[in-house]
Amino acid sequence: MRAPRVLRLTALVAGLGLASAGFAGAAADPVTGVAAPAAAPAAPAAFTPTAGLPGQRNAVTDVPGVQVGQVQNRTSPFLTGTSVLYFPTMAVASVDQRGGAPATKETDLLSPLNSNPGVNAVQLGGSSMYGLSATDGIIRWLEDRGEGVPLGSVGVAPIVPAADIYDLGRGGDIKARTGPEWGYVAASNVAGAAVRQGAFGGGTGARAGGLKGGVGTASVYLGDGIYVGAVVVVNSAGSPVDPKTCQLLGAQFGIGDEFAGLKAPTQAECQTVASAAKSDDLNTTIAVVVTNAPLEKAAAQRMSGNAHDGMARAIRPIHTLADGDTVFAVSTGQGEPLRINDPADSRQLNAIFGAGADTLSRAIAKAMLSADSVGGITSYCDRYPSACADVPQAAKWRAAGPAKEMTPRLFDDARQALQVTPLPR
Repeated sequence: MRAPRVLRLTALVAGLGLASAGFAGAAADPVTGVAAPAAAPAAPAAFTPTAGLPGQRNAVTDVPGVQVGQVQNRTSPFLTGTSVLYFPTMAVASVDQRGGAPATKETDLLSPLNSNPGVNAVQLGGSSMYGLSATDGIIRWLEDRGEGVPLGSVGVAPIVPAADIYDLGRGGDIKARTGPEWGYVAASNVAGAAVRQGAFGGGTGARAGGLKGGVGTASVYLGDGIYVGAVVVVNSAGSPVDPKTCQLLGAQFGIGDEFAGLKAPTQAECQTVASAAKSDDLNTTIAVVVTNAPLEKAAAQRMSGNAHDGMARAIRPIHTLADGDTVFAVSTGQGEPLRINDPADSRQLNAIFGAGADTLSRAIAKAMLSADSVGGITSYCDRYPSACADVPQAAKWRAAGPAKEMTPRLFDDARQALQVTPLPR
């Protein structure tokens, strides 16, 4: 048995600026009459991560090697969109699917029994089975960049698993749904930046236990350069709200000050509207948990399975026959992987797996707080305004990060890009 390994990945932090000579507002030199140069603006303080607290963005993009792109249309007859996680270096991935009605693609490839080496991207989308076609646009974007499993002189085979929620017709027309153009736009706008949360991207048409659902994300730094992040689309048949107190179930797992100011709703609000929340017959909550610790494929599958515990803590009931609950787990780490059958790795793996579950619970709560009322569905904060009165960070979450609104011009540009294909020789 080999000795336990301690993962030490160097965290990237911004460099500190050098102070300029001179002082702002200094008097003119008595000889030359020239004023001393003004001091340059102070450089922003470098972020130093603290073990046990969120990363700089408190988002999945805090994990090195992860970028996110989103696109949506919130104008009737549309109320749908798609989100894509892009990995510039192909990443090890697996999946655990527990709901009774999934809409998924390329999940068999992720079994540890199969030879697929990794993924280039993962889609979390709307439009159910129809929206799976949005991956065609992501695949084409990757192919144009030469990214995928090498096929020699033939080209590449991009690997893009996907899971979609049921949101068909929620904007007024079942045919108003995503397709390849949407995936292409989302992929073309990926960034390692803040992630917009709420009713955007794949969470645009989401509902959760009769309330407005949406996209949520969170992260945690474990120390020694290791991060764990999660992004989720909350569209559950079950409720993320405690039926007795009307508090968000996932908020109890908050760390740092992410849920600062969040309160229990007043008794009057809770009693008045608790009976009003009713779920749809067709739902699904889908998520990706990511770490930059190097994992073997079997360990990634175990991570995805454990992450479902986080979903179960934040939504009740979960994994119903009306849901397609699916969690992908991804490792962007390089080097010798941690292995589930090596006792020397167990302690580190258990910490990573536990963090994945808790981070997913937090992301679910953030999705609910970020969502705004749209499509005739009331958000948590609009239904329980006393709970959210002192939570200004929720407005920041729904405004931070890019999320393209699909317009006719964007759609036409994407369609033209997708039509440029090689002709037979």
